[in-house]
Amino acid sequence: MASTGSEVLWLRWLLHDLGVSSTGPNPLFCDNQATLHIAVNPVFHEWTKHVEMDCHFVRERVQSRDIAPAKISTLEQTADLFTKGLSVYHFHHLFVKLGLLDIHSFA
Repeated sequence: MASTGSEVLWLRWLLHDLGVSSTGPNPLFCDNQATLHIAVNPVFHEWTKHVEMDCHFVRERVQSRDIAPAKISTLEQTADLFTKGLSVYHFHHLFVKLGLLDIHSFA
């Protein structure tokens, strides 16, 4: 979330410099409930200390209303198309969801 949040922040700054204003926070979808909880919970536990800097960055972006973490189903996470081995059905579902076309298909 910290890496993607950083990219979102950079894009917001770029769009602002180009004269495009944003009216609210950008949604940042995540399929990990623990990560979403850590992003908004100011209490750190022993098992979160290795990601403490990332947590602070994400929490600051949430508080400044640059990003808004949102839960998404694991089956709907389109990033999995690029990062995981998927079944044919799941691959096709995400492929269509992105609006991509198979130029080699006869249909």
